[in-house]
Amino acid sequence: MTAGHVLEKCQALCIFGCFVPDGRAGDPRGRLILQKPEDMELFPAEEEGFSYLMLFEDDVKLDLTLLPLDYADRYFARGGLIKLLLDKDGRIAFPPVPTDADYHIQYPTARMFDDCCNEFWNTVPYVVKGLCRGEHLFAVDHFNNIVRQEMLRMLSWMVGTERGFDFSIGKNYKFMHLYVARELWERLRKTLRMDSCEALWESLEQCMELFREVSGRTAGRLGYAYPPYDEKITGYTARQKNKYGGSACRKE
Repeated sequence: MTAGHVLEKCQALCIFGCFVPDGRAGDPRGRLILQKPEDMELFPAEEEGFSYLMLFEDDVKLDLTLLPLDYADRYFARGGLIKLLLDKDGRIAFPPVPTDADYHIQYPTARMFDDCCNEFWNTVPYVVKGLCRGEHLFAVDHFNNIVRQEMLRMLSWMVGTERGFDFSIGKNYKFMHLYVARELWERLRKTLRMDSCEALWESLEQCMELFREVSGRTAGRLGYAYPPYDEKITGYTARQKNKYGGSACRKE
């Protein structure tokens, strides 16, 4: 779908000034940067339409997506955080009511709880392997992209058991600090330090301790069994650190 094709059916860009078929939008306010996902090769777009992700010189950020009119019904049927601001032609008979229900904390089943624990403890050895081999970036990648994500998932479930599962703590858990005790929040933040081998070992061990505590508390409140992965992987981690960890850190 080309920008010109979209323009034939949607005139939304008129609020920014002139629009030309090659995808450039003239804007008197000026832009600091523009991205058009549908016009990229390295990061291809995942949704329909033609998008403009814009940051203006007055520091206003705006993401605009143009869609053909024949896609309107499907778009509004998606529900979620969609609000109809203007419908001059009266095309939308039943405007959706915005809701963030799709983003509420998910109530975990017993299987989901076990899966989270399994993923956390199954990935810890990858971090350990990276540390013992002096492969810092490998260890950091597995820590941040898997271990930490399961830690945050479990923490969100604990919040749900305390406050209910009828609200959202934000994208990337950005409001987590509003719903956990200050002491726990500070312990979580301490796991963010990864600028040296020693710091990463300490962060991993703190994260393991925190996950053990939070998952145990969550399991008790939900009436689920706490799986045996913890004890075995904690022992493995200690053995590997004692055998290889110190020498790998000294090589940095």
